[in-house]
Amino acid sequence: MDINQISPSATAQSNGFGTAATSSVLSSDFEVFLQMLTAQAEYQDPLEPIDSSEYAAQLAQFSMVEQQVMTNDLMQEMLTALGANDMAGAANWIGMEALVQGPVKFDGTPVTLAPNPPVAADRVTLIVTNAQGTEVARHSMPVSAEPYVWDGRTPTGTALPHGEYSFQIESAANNEVLLTEPALAYNRVTEARIDNGSTLLVLNSGYMVLAQNVTGLREPG
Repeated sequence: MDINQISPSATAQSNGFGTAATSSVLSSDFEVFLQMLTAQAEYQDPLEPIDSSEYAAQLAQFSMVEQQVMTNDLMQEMLTALGANDMAGAANWIGMEALVQGPVKFDGTPVTLAPNPPVAADRVTLIVTNAQGTEVARHSMPVSAEPYVWDGRTPTGTALPHGEYSFQIESAANNEVLLTEPALAYNRVTEARIDNGSTLLVLNSGYMVLAQNVTGLREPG
């Protein structure tokens, strides 16, 4: 099995989930963010006004960052237990769906992805590759940080076979690619291990990830 050691998001720190201090910082940052948007609107060129969709995209992106930082209480309790090498706590991860970077084992159930395109993007594309690294589908996506559900089909409606798939998000502006990055996707946790003081989660795709690299957690279904 491969161990996916992708660094956790700078906004999803392992030792401050859901704290009052985090909420205070987020509130302060959001006020500054709104002040910047207000100033941007106030001093814009009246002959070339800013498209309102740009404001919506910036708000959506900030909301996505906020959600990553404010991880739910259940995840906080689990990380606390795992930090103490509590195998009973580690067992609580099993059966949950963790949001991580890495391949997904597709069994016919739609896959939920968490895109986060740059604010400047005006076009976002989902690139799907199979276990052999062959591109099997490309889908046009909304320019949004909202979750996106892939139904296991090609753009023409052809159902792809069950198996392992990887996802990349390609963001572009003015027909120029700005960024291509692995997509975050929900994977079911099948096993949890303690190894040299670190907690490893085994996913149904066969990959292992460090618990602190999980940026979201939810009940299956």
